[in-house]
Amino acid sequence: MPSWIPFHQFLVYASGAVEIVGGLGLIIPRYKKVAGWTLLILLIVVFPANINMAINEIQLPGRDAMPVWALWARLPLQFVLIYLIYWVAIKNKRGDR
Repeated sequence: MPSWIPFHQFLVYASGAVEIVGGLGLIIPRYKKVAGWTLLILLIVVFPANINMAINEIQLPGRDAMPVWALWARLPLQFVLIYLIYWVAIKNKRGDR
């Protein structure tokens, strides 16, 4: 996470909680659309942190070293995830009855 963002640990845990709740919301038809929008916003908001990790080759603490190419591969993958969430939760009307 870029150094100019305060409350690093809290924001990491909060974003993880939003990911979990959002993922659960995607499987409940009543909450699918709001969960989709929430996850889309989250992916956009955390994108600068992923750029920072790739540029500065920052590894996740407590894990085996991630190859530098994987840090860069996460960036376009995030756009794929944004599209998939949009398609499944917002655009796609099947299963929302």
